[in-house]
Amino acid sequence: MSSGSSSKPAAETGTATETATPTTTPEQTPEPTPEPTPESLDDWLDDANGYDGEPHRYGPESRPTILVGQETDGGLAFSPPAIEVPPGTIVRWDWTGHGGQQNVVAVDGTFDSGRTNAQPGTGYHYFFEETGEYRYVSEPHRDDGMKGAIIVKEPPSSGNTEVDEWLVESSNFDGTIIDRTGTDTATVTTGAEGNGGGFAFDPPALKVSTETTVRWEWTGEGGPHNIVSKGDGPLDSELVAEDGSAYQHTFEETGTYLYSCKPHQGLGMRGAIIVE
Repeated sequence: MSSGSSSKPAAETGTATETATPTTTPEQTPEPTPEPTPESLDDWLDDANGYDGEPHRYGPESRPTILVGQETDGGLAFSPPAIEVPPGTIVRWDWTGHGGQQNVVAVDGTFDSGRTNAQPGTGYHYFFEETGEYRYVSEPHRDDGMKGAIIVKEPPSSGNTEVDEWLVESSNFDGTIIDRTGTDTATVTTGAEGNGGGFAFDPPALKVSTETTVRWEWTGEGGPHNIVSKGDGPLDSELVAEDGSAYQHTFEETGTYLYSCKPHQGLGMRGAIIVE
């Protein structure tokens, strides 16, 4: 198993050739060479095999693992192809053994697993200290779409530590708590777009007053969902998939109520109700 927190990019070899240097007269001014437009991360991931359009977010203290050589309909892939982690995270790559020789190489040389390897069980890890976007490939299959990205950034913060820690892996949580205090009812969409499909609550974090009725309404997307409290909280709906289904609860006591869809909690389908 190879590992590293710093490494050198693979050496490049080649034969140097001389080129003629063009001359100019005082009347001639050479045209400046335009700077290439940097490829956006979305463009980079657009043809990455297995990418569903949304990075998978991991919270502090997590140890993400990426499979190398995952078989997908589009071809061999890193799985997941794109992840978002906080600074100070160790990311590990594990070889599946599919597709022959593989490696993990950052395009800017930040990290490099070294020689290609086809052995299942091979592993490589890297400690990400600095924020930024780190694009990488498996060199033997780069042109076939085996590429990925590690996005290192501070996790979203609402100022409510309990809520932030619970929702950190929910892709549609940006640190905002929607305020619906002073209203009799509030609605949460169940099966909203997020976490790689219809696997989100919208809004993920909601603030209401006591005696407010919160109603969860199903979109029909993402398969069966339910509403279940973390721990011994009061929320416990049936598992249903039909568009138009609904579940509601009236909150009579102040507190922070954390909940999830049990089948999709691992994807980040989580929510929070703050009652004041």
